[in-house]
Amino acid sequence: MQLGVIGLGRMGGNIVRRLTRTGHQCVVFDQAPAAARALDGKGVTVAADLRAFVLSLSTPRAVWLMLPSGEATETAINQLAKHLEPDDVIIDGGNALYKDDIRRSKALKENGIHYLDCGTSGGVWGLERGYCLMIGGEKNIFDRLRPIFETLAPGVGDIPATPGRGSRDGQAELGYLYCGPSGAGHFVKMIHNGIEYGLMQAYAEGFNILRGAASEELPVDQRYHFDLPNIAEVWRRGSVVSSWLLDLTATALADDPELSQYSGVVEDSGEGRWTINAAIEEGVPAHVLTAALYARFRSREKNSFADRLLSAMRKKFGGHVEQSH
Repeated sequence: MQLGVIGLGRMGGNIVRRLTRTGHQCVVFDQAPAAARALDGKGVTVAADLRAFVLSLSTPRAVWLMLPSGEATETAINQLAKHLEPDDVIIDGGNALYKDDIRRSKALKENGIHYLDCGTSGGVWGLERGYCLMIGGEKNIFDRLRPIFETLAPGVGDIPATPGRGSRDGQAELGYLYCGPSGAGHFVKMIHNGIEYGLMQAYAEGFNILRGAASEELPVDQRYHFDLPNIAEVWRRGSVVSSWLLDLTATALADDPELSQYSGVVEDSGEGRWTINAAIEEGVPAHVLTAALYARFRSREKNSFADRLLSAMRKKFGGHVEQSH
């Protein structure tokens, strides 16, 4: 099949590479010409501007956007819509708020343009591992583009079948899933990322406790000097907490056990906040995910006001003097 791709960063570029190496054709455009030129080769047509990009695509066109959520994606969709024709399709593969998908889908439908939201997980490893895809929008348009999703997805691989699945649609076992109408794909991806926050926080706190077991504040016979790279490695093998995130943790610790190259400031890209907002709107408790999001906020502060206030209260009620650092 042919697919247009706009946004050729770490994930967008690899999406093009994964498609073209299996025979699909891609037309590409990026505001940074160098990113597009890096993909120039067999199966890739590089467009100099948006108009040339659209004209290079066969009808009905399919255009995949891989841009930062918010203004960048909004602007690209508005500009692209001016050049597209009825029955063309826009696919947003970035991390958009599902409510924006619903609004965009309705607006584009007035001009006969279809819209799919595609939550895309796989990061920089997607080229080789494949991408987990969660798709929302019109089912018939999803079916039209299924060959694209099948190519980008990991496939069955060596993961054993889940007992009891029976005759359920096998697409999920291939690593992609039609989730429902507009916004459904990004809703599922939003919760995926919210869970990711919680899992990452659990690993981070657990390893921090292991590291703290050598503290001089503990009795000598209760101090342990654990080899964190080795613990991460042994947990990868047969443990119930094994996961790809643990694999990446083990790699990071093997490279640098003290993680000295990292500042500890952890940003959030929006999905964690949106997950908590959804939980509030639904009246569903989300203690762990909320705490994980707040932990990311906390990581960006040094000697925060809250820390200073805690210290002040401790001194006022108990005479506790701050330790020098």
